[in-house]
Amino acid sequence: MRSMKLFLMLACLCLALPGTAAGLEKGSSYEVLAQPQPTDSKGKVEVLEFFWYACPHCYALQPPLETWLKRKPADVEFRRVPAVLDSSWLQLARTYYTIEAMGLVDKLHRELFNAIHQQKALNPKMLAKDPKPLFDWVAAKGVDRKKFEDTYNSFAVTSRTQRAADLTRNHDVPHTPILVVDGRYLISPSMKGNSGANGSVDYEKFLANLDQLIAMARSQPRAGKK
Repeated sequence: MRSMKLFLMLACLCLALPGTAAGLEKGSSYEVLAQPQPTDSKGKVEVLEFFWYACPHCYALQPPLETWLKRKPADVEFRRVPAVLDSSWLQLARTYYTIEAMGLVDKLHRELFNAIHQQKALNPKMLAKDPKPLFDWVAAKGVDRKKFEDTYNSFAVTSRTQRAADLTRNHDVPHTPILVVDGRYLISPSMKGNSGANGSVDYEKFLANLDQLIAMARSQPRAGKK
């Protein structure tokens, strides 16, 4: 009886170890970046969300991700990065940083996704050529249009947009959405190990695997990082 209890205790311990639970498999559930990237979250585990407003998969991820953000561990710092995989993506990256600089993320981030994917009020291809419809849209949301335009065209937003392009390239982001944990582990809802029995994305499994990657990063700190 004692040996059986000991066996069960060891089995439970193994399941609790980061990276050993069923479903979390390198190459299937996540990938390891060939070149680890520096993080800006000192003393915390950094999670970056690379997204694109025009991406339907990013749009679908927002509700479960927002639920996860409400329960994320206190030692996890989450940051959004508008991916730039093509020059046509620059406008929407600039848009996000304008919204962020003006303190409007809570007000407009999900609303912009909805305007593109649900209401079809904004066309990303058209915006890449002319941002005027975006300025009209924010004004209709009660935002000072001139202030938004000035912020949109500011040096600070231009610099952050270029930084987003650099981060996208340095993290080897192949598509969106992608989450990067601690500058080392890359995970996406589209990976096979994050799918359900019918092949569709299982967001509960995806977020559980994200939690395990965070635990791995926490238990295996990089050299020089405290």
